[in-house]
Amino acid sequence: MGKKLFVLLVVLMSLSLIGIIFVQSFFINNSLQNEEKNFVLSVKRSLSFVSKSIEDIEFRNFMVNVQPYLLKEENIDSTNLQNIILRTENDDKTIIHRNTVLEERFKVPSLFFEIDADSINFSRFKNERVTDVFSTGGLDEGTNLSPLYTLREFSNLSDLERNMWEKSYRSTFTNYPIYKRIKPEQVKILLKKFLKNEGIEIDFEFAIYDDDLATKVISDNFEMTEEARGVPIFLDNNNESSYTLWVEFPERKQFLLSTIMWMIVLSVIFTSVIIVAYSGAIYQLIKQRQISQIKSDFINNMTHEFKTPIATINLALDSIKNPKIIDDKDKVKRYLGMIRDENKRMHAQVENVLRISKLEKNELNISKERLKLHDLVEDAVTHVELIVEDRKGYIKLHLEASKSSILANETHFTNVIVNMLDNAIKYSDEAPKIDVYTENVGNNILLKVQDQGNGMSKQVQKRVFEKFYREHTGNVHNVKGHGLGLAYVKRIVDDHQGHISVESEKGKGSVFTINLPLIS
Repeated sequence: MGKKLFVLLVVLMSLSLIGIIFVQSFFINNSLQNEEKNFVLSVKRSLSFVSKSIEDIEFRNFMVNVQPYLLKEENIDSTNLQNIILRTENDDKTIIHRNTVLEERFKVPSLFFEIDADSINFSRFKNERVTDVFSTGGLDEGTNLSPLYTLREFSNLSDLERNMWEKSYRSTFTNYPIYKRIKPEQVKILLKKFLKNEGIEIDFEFAIYDDDLATKVISDNFEMTEEARGVPIFLDNNNESSYTLWVEFPERKQFLLSTIMWMIVLSVIFTSVIIVAYSGAIYQLIKQRQISQIKSDFINNMTHEFKTPIATINLALDSIKNPKIIDDKDKVKRYLGMIRDENKRMHAQVENVLRISKLEKNELNISKERLKLHDLVEDAVTHVELIVEDRKGYIKLHLEASKSSILANETHFTNVIVNMLDNAIKYSDEAPKIDVYTENVGNNILLKVQDQGNGMSKQVQKRVFEKFYREHTGNVHNVKGHGLGLAYVKRIVDDHQGHISVESEKGKGSVFTINLPLIS
Protein backbone atom coordinates (compact mmCIF):
# COMPACT_ATOMS: atom_id res chain seq x y z
CA MET A 1 0.00 0.00 0.00
CA GLY A 2 1.40 3.37 -1.05
CA LYS A 3 1.97 6.09 1.52
CA LYS A 4 -0.54 8.48 -0.10
CA LEU A 5 -3.23 5.78 -0.27
CA PHE A 6 -2.54 4.82 3.35
CA VAL A 7 -2.83 8.43 4.54
CA LEU A 8 -6.02 8.94 2.49
CA LEU A 9 -7.56 5.79 3.98
CA VAL A 10 -6.71 6.87 7.54
CA VAL A 11 -8.09 10.38 6.93
CA LEU A 12 -11.37 9.03 5.48
CA MET A 13 -11.81 6.58 8.34
CA SER A 14 -11.06 9.33 10.88
CA LEU A 15 -13.55 11.71 9.26
CA SER A 16 -16.19 8.96 9.24
CA LEU A 17 -15.62 8.26 12.94
CA ILE A 18 -15.75 11.97 13.82
CA GLY A 19 -18.93 12.29 11.75
CA ILE A 20 -20.59 9.38 13.57
CA ILE A 21 -19.66 10.83 16.97
CA PHE A 22 -20.92 14.28 15.90
CA VAL A 23 -24.25 12.87 14.65
CA GLN A 24 -24.69 10.88 17.87
CA SER A 25 -23.91 13.96 19.97
CA PHE A 26 -26.30 16.10 17.91
CA PHE A 27 -29.06 13.49 18.18
CA ILE A 28 -28.63 13.16 21.97
CA ASN A 29 -28.51 16.94 22.42
CA ASN A 30 -31.63 17.35 20.26
CA SER A 31 -33.45 14.68 22.27
CA LEU A 32 -32.42 16.41 25.50
CA GLN A 33 -33.79 19.73 24.21
CA ASN A 34 -37.08 18.04 23.25
CA GLU A 35 -37.32 16.49 26.70
CA GLU A 36 -36.63 19.92 28.19
CA LYS A 37 -39.49 21.45 26.18
CA ASN A 38 -41.87 18.62 27.10
CA PHE A 39 -40.85 18.98 30.74
CA VAL A 40 -41.56 22.73 30.74
CA LEU A 41 -44.95 22.20 29.05
CA SER A 42 -45.88 19.50 31.56
CA VAL A 43 -44.87 21.73 34.48
CA LYS A 44 -46.85 24.69 33.15
CA ARG A 45 -49.86 22.46 32.53
CA SER A 46 -49.63 21.11 36.08
CA LEU A 47 -49.29 24.62 37.52
CA SER A 48 -52.38 25.75 35.61
CA PHE A 49 -54.36 22.83 37.03
CA VAL A 50 -53.08 23.60 40.52
CA SER A 51 -53.98 27.30 40.19
CA LYS A 52 -57.48 26.43 38.96
CA SER A 53 -57.94 23.83 41.71
CA ILE A 54 -56.88 26.26 44.45
CA GLU A 55 -59.40 28.83 43.20
CA ASP A 56 -62.12 26.17 42.92
CA ILE A 57 -61.43 24.95 46.45
CA GLU A 58 -61.62 28.51 47.84
CA PHE A 59 -64.82 29.25 45.91
CA ARG A 60 -66.37 25.99 47.07
CA ASN A 61 -65.53 26.78 50.70
CA PHE A 62 -66.97 30.25 50.19
CA MET A 63 -70.24 28.82 48.88
CA VAL A 64 -70.41 26.26 51.71
CA ASN A 65 -70.41 29.14 54.19
CA VAL A 66 -72.96 31.20 52.26
CA GLN A 67 -75.37 28.40 51.26
CA PRO A 68 -77.22 28.04 54.61
CA TYR A 69 -78.25 31.71 54.47
CA LEU A 70 -79.56 31.32 50.95
CA LEU A 71 -81.98 28.66 52.15
CA LYS A 72 -83.51 30.78 54.96
CA GLU A 73 -86.43 32.60 53.34
CA GLU A 74 -87.08 34.81 56.38
CA ASN A 75 -83.74 36.54 55.86
CA ILE A 76 -84.45 37.29 52.20
CA ASP A 77 -85.64 40.65 50.93
CA SER A 78 -87.15 40.18 47.42
CA THR A 79 -87.70 42.82 44.72
CA ASN A 80 -89.59 42.30 41.46
CA LEU A 81 -87.24 43.49 38.71
CA GLN A 82 -89.16 42.47 35.58
CA ASN A 83 -92.59 40.97 34.88
CA ILE A 84 -93.92 39.60 31.56
CA ILE A 85 -97.63 38.54 31.23
CA LEU A 86 -99.01 36.64 28.25
CA ARG A 87 -102.77 35.87 27.85
CA THR A 88 -104.27 33.38 25.38
CA GLU A 89 -107.87 32.18 24.88
CA ASN A 90 -108.84 28.80 23.53
CA ASP A 91 -112.47 27.69 23.25
CA ASP A 92 -113.74 27.70 26.81
CA LYS A 93 -110.37 28.35 28.50
CA THR A 94 -108.23 31.39 29.14
CA ILE A 95 -104.52 30.84 29.82
CA ILE A 96 -102.35 33.49 31.46
CA HIS A 97 -98.49 33.11 31.53
CA ARG A 98 -96.49 35.28 33.91
CA ASN A 99 -92.62 35.35 33.87
CA THR A 100 -90.98 37.28 36.70
CA VAL A 101 -87.31 38.10 37.53
CA LEU A 102 -86.72 38.59 41.28
CA GLU A 103 -83.69 40.01 43.14
CA GLU A 104 -83.13 38.44 46.56
CA ARG A 105 -80.89 40.24 49.07
CA PHE A 106 -79.52 38.71 52.26
CA LYS A 107 -76.77 39.19 54.84
CA VAL A 108 -74.00 36.73 55.85
CA PRO A 109 -71.92 37.15 59.05
CA SER A 110 -68.34 38.15 58.25
CA LEU A 111 -66.82 35.80 60.84
CA PHE A 112 -66.82 33.01 58.26
CA PHE A 113 -64.26 34.96 56.23
CA GLU A 114 -62.36 36.71 59.03
CA ILE A 115 -63.06 40.12 57.53
CA ASP A 116 -63.33 43.23 59.69
CA ALA A 117 -67.06 43.89 59.19
CA ASP A 118 -70.30 42.89 60.97
CA SER A 119 -71.80 41.29 57.90
CA ILE A 120 -71.52 41.01 54.14
CA ASN A 121 -74.43 41.80 51.82
CA PHE A 122 -75.07 39.43 48.91
CA SER A 123 -77.65 39.40 46.16
CA ARG A 124 -78.96 36.70 43.88
CA PHE A 125 -81.48 36.53 41.06
CA LYS A 126 -84.35 34.07 40.63
CA ASN A 127 -86.77 33.42 37.80
CA GLU A 128 -90.44 32.63 38.67
CA ARG A 129 -92.78 31.32 35.99
CA VAL A 130 -96.57 31.00 36.72
CA THR A 131 -99.29 29.61 34.42
CA ASP A 132 -102.99 30.15 35.42
CA VAL A 133 -105.81 28.37 33.52
CA PHE A 134 -109.34 29.89 33.78
CA SER A 135 -112.66 28.40 32.58
CA THR A 136 -114.80 30.65 30.39
CA GLY A 137 -118.64 30.04 30.50
CA GLY A 138 -121.36 31.49 28.24
CA LEU A 139 -121.39 35.11 27.24
CA ASP A 140 -124.01 35.92 29.84
CA GLU A 141 -122.14 34.20 32.61
CA GLY A 142 -118.85 36.22 32.21
CA THR A 143 -115.42 34.98 33.16
CA ASN A 144 -114.73 32.78 36.20
CA LEU A 145 -112.16 34.61 38.36
CA SER A 146 -110.88 31.41 40.04
CA PRO A 147 -108.28 29.46 37.97
CA LEU A 148 -108.93 25.82 37.34
CA TYR A 149 -105.20 25.07 38.19
CA THR A 150 -101.86 26.88 38.48
CA LEU A 151 -98.36 25.80 37.40
CA ARG A 152 -95.47 27.49 39.23
CA GLU A 153 -91.74 27.00 38.33
CA PHE A 154 -88.56 28.50 39.84
CA SER A 155 -84.97 28.51 38.46
CA ASN A 156 -81.83 30.13 39.78
CA LEU A 157 -80.38 31.31 36.45
CA SER A 158 -77.46 28.95 37.22
CA ASP A 159 -74.82 30.11 34.75
CA LEU A 160 -75.45 33.77 35.34
CA GLU A 161 -75.75 33.28 39.07
CA ARG A 162 -72.50 31.31 39.33
CA ASN A 163 -70.69 33.95 37.34
CA MET A 164 -72.03 36.65 39.63
CA TRP A 165 -71.09 34.71 42.75
CA GLU A 166 -67.56 34.19 41.43
CA LYS A 167 -67.18 37.89 40.74
CA SER A 168 -68.45 38.68 44.21
CA TYR A 169 -66.10 36.16 45.78
CA ARG A 170 -63.11 37.53 43.86
CA SER A 171 -63.90 41.09 44.77
CA THR A 172 -64.32 40.14 48.41
CA PHE A 173 -60.99 38.29 48.71
CA THR A 174 -58.76 40.42 46.46
CA ASN A 175 -56.94 42.06 49.37
CA TYR A 176 -57.25 39.12 51.72
CA PRO A 177 -53.81 37.85 53.05
CA ILE A 178 -52.55 34.98 50.88
CA TYR A 179 -51.45 32.80 53.80
CA LYS A 180 -55.09 32.83 55.06
CA ARG A 181 -56.43 31.78 51.68
CA ILE A 182 -54.21 28.72 51.11
CA LYS A 183 -51.83 26.64 53.24
CA PRO A 184 -48.40 25.42 52.01
CA GLU A 185 -49.42 21.82 52.71
CA GLN A 186 -52.39 22.15 50.35
CA VAL A 187 -50.20 23.57 47.59
CA LYS A 188 -47.68 20.76 48.04
CA ILE A 189 -50.37 18.06 47.84
CA LEU A 190 -51.94 19.56 44.71
CA LEU A 191 -48.55 20.06 43.01
CA LYS A 192 -47.52 16.50 43.77
CA LYS A 193 -50.81 15.16 42.42
CA PHE A 194 -50.84 17.04 39.11
CA LEU A 195 -47.09 16.65 38.50
CA LYS A 196 -47.48 12.90 39.00
CA ASN A 197 -50.30 12.91 36.45
CA GLU A 198 -47.79 14.42 33.99
CA GLY A 199 -45.20 11.74 34.79
CA ILE A 200 -42.96 14.04 36.89
CA GLU A 201 -42.15 12.30 40.16
CA ILE A 202 -39.13 14.18 41.54
CA ASP A 203 -38.55 16.50 44.48
CA PHE A 204 -39.65 20.10 44.04
CA GLU A 205 -39.72 23.38 45.91
CA PHE A 206 -42.48 25.97 45.57
CA ALA A 207 -43.47 29.48 46.61
CA ILE A 208 -46.19 32.05 46.02
CA TYR A 209 -44.80 35.51 45.28
CA ASP A 210 -46.63 38.84 45.56
CA ASP A 211 -45.01 40.63 42.63
CA ASP A 212 -41.29 40.22 43.46
CA LEU A 213 -41.72 39.49 47.17
CA ALA A 214 -42.05 36.04 48.67
CA THR A 215 -45.14 35.38 50.80
CA LYS A 216 -45.51 33.05 53.76
CA VAL A 217 -46.71 30.31 51.40
CA ILE A 218 -43.28 28.89 50.56
CA SER A 219 -41.41 25.60 50.98
CA ASP A 220 -38.33 25.36 53.17
CA ASN A 221 -35.62 25.18 50.47
CA PHE A 222 -37.09 27.24 47.67
CA GLU A 223 -34.65 29.47 45.76
CA MET A 224 -35.69 31.60 42.82
CA THR A 225 -33.62 30.60 39.79
CA GLU A 226 -33.83 31.07 36.04
CA GLU A 227 -35.14 27.53 35.73
CA ALA A 228 -38.15 28.17 38.02
CA ARG A 229 -41.55 28.15 36.33
CA GLY A 230 -44.67 30.02 37.47
CA VAL A 231 -48.31 30.85 36.71
CA PRO A 232 -50.62 33.58 38.07
CA ILE A 233 -52.90 32.52 40.90
CA PHE A 234 -56.07 34.00 42.46
CA LEU A 235 -57.06 36.03 39.39
CA ASP A 236 -59.35 39.04 39.90
CA ASN A 237 -62.37 39.96 37.77
CA ASN A 238 -60.03 41.41 35.15
CA ASN A 239 -58.07 38.13 34.94
CA GLU A 240 -55.09 39.80 36.56
CA SER A 241 -53.23 38.96 39.74
CA SER A 242 -50.20 40.14 41.65
CA TYR A 243 -49.71 36.60 42.97
CA THR A 244 -47.62 33.99 41.11
CA LEU A 245 -47.17 30.35 42.02
CA TRP A 246 -43.55 29.30 41.34
CA VAL A 247 -42.07 25.80 41.33
CA GLU A 248 -38.42 24.79 41.04
CA PHE A 249 -36.83 21.32 40.65
CA PRO A 250 -33.37 20.83 42.27
CA GLU A 251 -32.90 17.49 40.43
CA ARG A 252 -34.18 18.76 37.10
CA LYS A 253 -31.03 17.94 35.07
CA GLN A 254 -30.72 14.44 36.52
CA PHE A 255 -34.39 13.77 35.74
CA LEU A 256 -34.05 14.99 32.14
CA LEU A 257 -30.93 12.90 31.63
CA SER A 258 -32.66 9.85 33.10
CA THR A 259 -35.39 10.11 30.46
CA ILE A 260 -32.83 9.57 27.69
CA MET A 261 -30.29 7.57 29.71
CA TRP A 262 -30.97 4.40 27.72
CA MET A 263 -30.23 6.32 24.54
CA ILE A 264 -27.02 7.77 25.99
CA VAL A 265 -25.86 4.36 27.27
CA LEU A 266 -26.52 2.64 23.94
CA SER A 267 -24.85 5.47 22.02
CA VAL A 268 -21.78 5.32 24.27
CA ILE A 269 -21.59 1.53 23.94
CA PHE A 270 -21.95 1.49 20.16
CA THR A 271 -19.65 4.49 19.72
CA SER A 272 -17.07 2.80 21.96
CA VAL A 273 -17.32 -0.36 19.87
CA ILE A 274 -16.81 1.71 16.71
CA ILE A 275 -13.84 3.54 18.27
CA VAL A 276 -12.27 0.25 19.40
CA ALA A 277 -12.85 -1.29 15.96
CA TYR A 278 -11.48 1.84 14.30
CA SER A 279 -8.42 1.89 16.58
CA GLY A 280 -7.85 -1.80 15.93
CA ALA A 281 -8.17 -1.30 12.19
CA ILE A 282 -5.77 1.66 12.22
CA TYR A 283 -3.35 -0.28 14.41
CA GLN A 284 -3.48 -3.26 12.08
CA LEU A 285 -3.00 -1.02 9.04
CA ILE A 286 0.02 0.64 10.64
CA LYS A 287 1.34 -2.74 11.78
CA GLN A 288 0.87 -4.24 8.34
CA ARG A 289 2.58 -1.25 6.78
CA GLN A 290 5.48 -1.62 9.22
CA ILE A 291 5.68 -5.35 8.56
CA SER A 292 5.61 -4.69 4.83
CA GLN A 293 8.43 -2.15 5.21
CA ILE A 294 10.41 -4.48 7.48
CA LYS A 295 9.98 -7.41 5.08
CA SER A 296 11.08 -5.20 2.24
CA ASP A 297 14.17 -4.18 4.22
CA PHE A 298 14.78 -7.80 5.19
CA ILE A 299 14.64 -8.96 1.58
CA ASN A 300 17.00 -6.15 0.56
CA ASN A 301 19.42 -7.03 3.38
CA MET A 302 19.25 -10.77 2.69
CA THR A 303 19.80 -10.11 -1.00
CA HIS A 304 22.82 -8.00 -0.14
CA GLU A 305 24.12 -10.62 2.34
CA PHE A 306 23.80 -13.45 -0.19
CA LYS A 307 25.03 -11.45 -3.15
CA THR A 308 28.67 -11.31 -2.03
CA PRO A 309 29.01 -15.03 -1.10
CA ILE A 310 27.32 -16.09 -4.33
CA ALA A 311 29.57 -13.81 -6.37
CA THR A 312 32.62 -15.13 -4.50
CA ILE A 313 31.58 -18.75 -5.12
CA ASN A 314 30.98 -18.05 -8.83
CA LEU A 315 34.37 -16.41 -9.18
CA ALA A 316 36.09 -19.30 -7.35
CA LEU A 317 34.35 -21.85 -9.59
CA ASP A 318 35.31 -19.91 -12.73
CA SER A 319 38.88 -19.78 -11.49
CA ILE A 320 38.97 -23.52 -10.84
CA LYS A 321 37.71 -24.16 -14.36
CA ASN A 322 40.64 -22.20 -15.74
CA PRO A 323 43.12 -24.73 -17.23
CA LYS A 324 46.02 -22.78 -15.73
CA ILE A 325 44.55 -23.08 -12.21
CA ILE A 326 43.06 -26.57 -12.25
CA ASP A 327 46.48 -28.18 -12.18
CA ASP A 328 47.67 -25.94 -9.33
CA LYS A 329 46.57 -27.91 -6.25
CA ASP A 330 47.33 -25.08 -3.80
CA LYS A 331 45.18 -22.59 -5.67
CA VAL A 332 42.39 -25.14 -6.13
CA LYS A 333 42.53 -25.90 -2.43
CA ARG A 334 42.45 -22.18 -1.65
CA TYR A 335 39.40 -21.59 -3.90
CA LEU A 336 37.58 -24.63 -2.47
CA GLY A 337 38.20 -23.24 1.00
CA MET A 338 36.67 -19.93 -0.08
CA ILE A 339 33.63 -21.76 -1.44
CA ARG A 340 33.27 -23.73 1.81
CA ASP A 341 33.56 -20.58 3.96
CA GLU A 342 31.02 -18.63 1.91
CA ASN A 343 28.69 -21.61 1.93
CA LYS A 344 28.95 -21.80 5.73
CA ARG A 345 28.22 -18.09 5.93
CA MET A 346 25.02 -18.44 3.91
CA HIS A 347 24.07 -21.55 5.87
CA ALA A 348 24.51 -19.68 9.15
CA GLN A 349 22.25 -16.89 7.93
CA VAL A 350 19.55 -19.35 6.86
CA GLU A 351 19.83 -21.19 10.19
CA ASN A 352 19.40 -17.93 12.04
CA VAL A 353 16.14 -17.24 10.18
CA LEU A 354 14.88 -20.80 10.74
CA ARG A 355 15.86 -20.67 14.41
CA ILE A 356 13.77 -17.58 15.01
CA SER A 357 10.82 -19.14 13.17
CA LYS A 358 11.01 -22.29 15.29
CA LEU A 359 11.26 -20.24 18.47
CA GLU A 360 8.06 -18.37 17.60
CA LYS A 361 6.27 -21.65 16.96
CA ASN A 362 7.75 -23.20 20.13
CA GLU A 363 9.23 -25.95 17.97
CA LEU A 364 12.84 -25.39 19.07
CA ASN A 365 13.82 -27.93 21.70
CA ILE A 366 15.89 -26.15 24.35
CA SER A 367 17.17 -28.47 27.04
CA LYS A 368 18.79 -26.79 30.04
CA GLU A 369 21.49 -27.86 32.44
CA ARG A 370 23.52 -26.36 35.27
CA LEU A 371 26.24 -24.17 33.79
CA LYS A 372 28.65 -21.44 34.89
CA LEU A 373 27.83 -18.16 33.16
CA HIS A 374 31.49 -17.13 33.36
CA ASP A 375 32.47 -20.22 31.34
CA LEU A 376 29.91 -19.35 28.67
CA VAL A 377 31.22 -15.77 28.46
CA GLU A 378 34.83 -16.92 28.07
CA ASP A 379 33.79 -19.42 25.40
CA ALA A 380 31.83 -16.78 23.47
CA VAL A 381 34.80 -14.37 23.54
CA THR A 382 36.97 -16.94 21.76
CA HIS A 383 34.53 -16.83 18.80
CA VAL A 384 35.08 -13.14 18.14
CA GLU A 385 38.47 -12.25 19.62
CA LEU A 386 40.34 -12.73 16.31
CA ILE A 387 37.96 -10.26 14.60
CA VAL A 388 38.50 -7.76 17.42
CA GLU A 389 42.25 -8.14 17.29
CA ASP A 390 42.21 -7.75 13.51
CA ARG A 391 40.45 -4.39 13.96
CA LYS A 392 42.96 -3.35 16.66
CA GLY A 393 40.31 -3.40 19.39
CA TYR A 394 39.89 -5.23 22.68
CA ILE A 395 37.47 -7.20 24.85
CA LYS A 396 38.01 -6.87 28.58
CA LEU A 397 36.31 -9.20 31.07
CA HIS A 398 35.25 -7.99 34.52
CA LEU A 399 33.71 -11.19 35.92
CA GLU A 400 33.18 -10.06 39.49
CA ALA A 401 30.10 -12.13 40.38
CA SER A 402 30.85 -14.56 43.20
CA LYS A 403 28.03 -16.86 42.08
CA SER A 404 27.46 -17.62 38.40
CA SER A 405 25.60 -20.96 38.29
CA ILE A 406 22.53 -20.79 36.04
CA LEU A 407 20.14 -23.22 34.35
CA ALA A 408 20.78 -22.75 30.63
CA ASN A 409 21.26 -24.35 27.25
CA GLU A 410 24.95 -24.18 26.44
CA THR A 411 24.64 -23.79 22.67
CA HIS A 412 21.86 -21.21 22.59
CA PHE A 413 23.14 -19.11 25.45
CA THR A 414 26.61 -19.06 23.95
CA ASN A 415 24.99 -17.82 20.74
CA VAL A 416 23.24 -15.10 22.78
CA ILE A 417 26.54 -13.76 24.12
CA VAL A 418 28.21 -14.09 20.69
CA ASN A 419 25.35 -12.09 19.10
CA MET A 420 25.75 -9.33 21.68
CA LEU A 421 29.51 -9.20 21.16
CA ASP A 422 29.04 -9.32 17.39
CA ASN A 423 26.68 -6.34 17.54
CA ALA A 424 29.20 -4.39 19.61
CA ILE A 425 31.83 -5.09 16.97
CA LYS A 426 29.65 -4.34 13.93
CA TYR A 427 28.36 -1.04 15.26
CA SER A 428 31.77 0.34 16.14
CA ASP A 429 33.18 2.39 13.27
CA GLU A 430 36.54 2.69 15.02
CA ALA A 431 38.44 -0.10 16.76
CA PRO A 432 35.90 -1.97 18.92
CA LYS A 433 36.32 -1.39 22.67
CA ILE A 434 34.18 -3.85 24.61
CA ASP A 435 33.85 -4.48 28.35
CA VAL A 436 31.96 -7.44 29.80
CA TYR A 437 30.80 -7.27 33.43
CA THR A 438 29.06 -9.68 35.81
CA GLU A 439 27.69 -9.00 39.28
CA ASN A 440 25.28 -10.54 41.76
CA VAL A 441 22.08 -8.72 42.69
CA GLY A 442 20.10 -10.69 45.25
CA ASN A 443 19.32 -14.11 43.78
CA ASN A 444 20.12 -12.93 40.25
CA ILE A 445 23.21 -12.38 38.18
CA LEU A 446 23.67 -9.46 35.81
CA LEU A 447 25.64 -9.76 32.57
CA LYS A 448 26.54 -6.43 30.94
CA VAL A 449 28.13 -5.96 27.53
CA GLN A 450 29.34 -2.38 27.11
CA ASP A 451 30.79 -0.86 23.94
CA GLN A 452 31.93 2.57 22.83
CA GLY A 453 30.48 2.33 19.37
CA ASN A 454 27.87 4.30 17.45
CA GLY A 455 25.07 4.03 20.00
CA MET A 456 21.40 4.42 19.09
CA SER A 457 18.52 6.84 19.51
CA LYS A 458 15.65 6.42 21.98
CA GLN A 459 13.33 5.46 19.13
CA VAL A 460 15.67 2.70 17.97
CA GLN A 461 16.10 1.41 21.54
CA LYS A 462 12.34 0.81 21.78
CA ARG A 463 12.35 -1.44 18.68
CA VAL A 464 15.82 -2.95 18.69
CA PHE A 465 14.54 -6.37 19.86
CA GLU A 466 11.86 -6.59 17.15
CA LYS A 467 12.29 -9.21 14.47
CA PHE A 468 13.70 -7.88 11.16
CA TYR A 469 14.14 -4.41 12.63
CA ARG A 470 17.31 -2.51 11.69
CA GLU A 471 18.08 1.17 12.00
CA HIS A 472 17.58 2.80 8.61
CA THR A 473 20.78 3.90 6.91
CA GLY A 474 19.37 4.48 3.44
CA ASN A 475 20.80 2.20 0.76
CA VAL A 476 24.22 1.97 2.43
CA HIS A 477 24.81 -1.57 3.70
CA ASN A 478 27.85 -0.74 5.78
CA VAL A 479 26.71 -3.13 8.54
CA LYS A 480 25.99 -6.74 7.64
CA GLY A 481 22.94 -8.49 9.05
CA HIS A 482 19.21 -8.73 8.67
CA GLY A 483 17.70 -7.73 11.99
CA LEU A 484 17.37 -11.18 13.56
CA GLY A 485 20.25 -11.30 16.02
CA LEU A 486 18.80 -9.32 18.90
CA ALA A 487 15.30 -10.74 18.32
CA TYR A 488 16.85 -14.19 18.77
CA VAL A 489 18.74 -12.98 21.87
CA LYS A 490 15.58 -11.68 23.55
CA ARG A 491 13.63 -14.85 22.73
CA ILE A 492 16.34 -17.10 24.26
CA VAL A 493 16.70 -14.87 27.35
CA ASP A 494 12.93 -14.92 27.87
CA ASP A 495 12.94 -18.70 27.57
CA HIS A 496 15.55 -18.77 30.38
CA GLN A 497 13.21 -16.69 32.64
CA GLY A 498 15.54 -13.74 32.25
CA HIS A 499 15.23 -10.12 31.15
CA ILE A 500 17.29 -8.08 28.68
CA SER A 501 17.44 -4.29 28.40
CA VAL A 502 19.53 -1.67 26.62
CA GLU A 503 20.84 1.76 27.55
CA SER A 504 22.39 3.81 24.80
CA GLU A 505 23.27 7.29 23.65
CA LYS A 506 23.90 8.25 20.06
CA GLY A 507 27.65 8.54 19.44
CA LYS A 508 28.66 7.25 22.89
CA GLY A 509 27.98 3.52 22.75
CA SER A 510 25.53 1.05 24.27
CA VAL A 511 25.15 -1.19 27.32
CA PHE A 512 23.15 -4.43 26.98
CA THR A 513 22.16 -5.97 30.34
CA ILE A 514 20.86 -9.50 30.92
CA ASN A 515 19.30 -10.40 34.26
CA LEU A 516 19.16 -14.16 35.00
CA PRO A 517 18.06 -16.15 38.07
CA LEU A 518 20.77 -18.07 39.92
CA ILE A 519 20.46 -21.70 41.01
CA SER A 520 21.97 -23.00 44.23
